[in-house]
Amino acid sequence: MTVADMIKSHPDLALDPDALVTCIEAAQAAVTACTACADACLAESDVTALRTCIRRDLDCADIAATTARVLARQVALDPGLVRVVLEACAVAAKRCAVECEQHAEMHEHCRICAQACVDLYAASRSLLETLRDEGVPQPSER
Repeated sequence: MTVADMIKSHPDLALDPDALVTCIEAAQAAVTACTACADACLAESDVTALRTCIRRDLDCADIAATTARVLARQVALDPGLVRVVLEACAVAAKRCAVECEQHAEMHEHCRICAQACVDLYAASRSLLETLRDEGVPQPSER
């Protein structure tokens, strides 16, 4: 079973299904990439120089996992909460990507992780735009 099959079979979708699937899949990929990158950083001889990278990896993995779970739940969806979760996810993904890119020439795992985070950032921002396009009230409009 794929994420797309499961989401598109839902009888009460509150969000754009294509953008939703893309974001959930990107979040799940980032969880794996960030967790594996943090682990690989711990195995490097210069682990002290990678402390910030490890922290960004673990923060992004946790936030991405939460984002995927929140997005998979469509019934009684709280658009304001979804917006905040997506914004936090985009921030964590961007910060992790920037940090990993600094180490990408020396560590292949950082290059791979940076790309997963760039993809998650883009997917999060894209889904946020669909929330705005669908006329979902912004926090300041309530």
